[in-house]
Amino acid sequence: MRTRWIVVAVVVAAAAGAVVAFWPGDAAAVDPEIAVSRSACGTGWTDPKPGPQTFRLHNTGSVTAEVDLIDPATGVLYGEVEGLGAATTRPLQVNLGNGSYAFRCLPEDAGAIVGPAVRITGGAERTGPGVAPVTHDDLLGPLKAYQQHVSTGLGELVANTDALKNTVHGGDRAASQAAWLTAHLAYERLGAAYDAFGDSDGALNGTADGLPGGSADPGFTGFHRLEQGLWHGEDLGALAAVADQLDTDARALQTSFADSQVDGNDLGLRAHEIMENTLQFELTGRTDYGSGTNLATARANLDGTRAVLDVLRPLLTPRYPDLSKVDSWLDRTQKALDAAHRPDGTWIRPAELSLQQRQKLNADVSELTELLAPIAAIAEPRRVS
Repeated sequence: MRTRWIVVAVVVAAAAGAVVAFWPGDAAAVDPEIAVSRSACGTGWTDPKPGPQTFRLHNTGSVTAEVDLIDPATGVLYGEVEGLGAATTRPLQVNLGNGSYAFRCLPEDAGAIVGPAVRITGGAERTGPGVAPVTHDDLLGPLKAYQQHVSTGLGELVANTDALKNTVHGGDRAASQAAWLTAHLAYERLGAAYDAFGDSDGALNGTADGLPGGSADPGFTGFHRLEQGLWHGEDLGALAAVADQLDTDARALQTSFADSQVDGNDLGLRAHEIMENTLQFELTGRTDYGSGTNLATARANLDGTRAVLDVLRPLLTPRYPDLSKVDSWLDRTQKALDAAHRPDGTWIRPAELSLQQRQKLNADVSELTELLAPIAAIAEPRRVS
């Protein structure tokens, strides 16, 4: 079961990725119990009042249900509980301003039921827009646009892995290292599609973590295996087979992706997770197998985040008041990462950053990650009928 609070008066960006508000309960008050079933919804709200309050949602039916608190005229969400099991009771905490409200119940395998509308007066005006639900139909356009973006990116990836393969076969280590970085960054810009890539992601971009033989394990393949060889003096003739396999795997992914599709739930989620992974793996240098290009990867991850936001922007603009802050922090983080790119084309390693540089970069990426967190909840496709 998940409970999500859509905030009316106060917006709090929670670390878990939802938009959540918490208020202390009033021990003297009796929280109203709201009945939920296939045949009835929202009964029990007999004393509507403004301000912070808690509803006890009681599923009297025999199937799991989702329960939304909405403006019945617009469908805008002000609170939500998912996965309310049969014969269970869960709390819903809200802070209500003046306006009309109703509970909408969506039982499994049944249509939506909207309960009686109530009108609240005597409180503060609603200072936030709530969240207009995003439906699966709303996501069709963004998903189509992102699918095309990834398809184009995979074409670029295959061209780059082919050039990398040929360069390794040609025996030029410096040129092979440059070609490796170009190809790797092309892959890293496709961050929101990794789930759709299935096992191909591990083959192309997996690390040696968890492999019995570590970095010497035969199952260690892809970009990082080739990176290890190119930057640790392995014979280029021996590495040719690694480059060949990388190119083969990239082409296989391009072919398989044509018959797959990015999940609508992934778009908003990945907007946050791409930068969360950047904090965990790239700014720490955990995925460095010799090239020292983690900050270049972080910069490519930022491009991948922008690509997700670009397709979601028409949905986010009327729903997320802090979207302009996201854009500002994207620009700020990009500037900080670009500063790590030396004039000669090389990149500063994370370990080479000064304490001040490291603190600033970590702070910028952390703040951006926090601002991106609510997008997963806002862009999650919901039932409305």
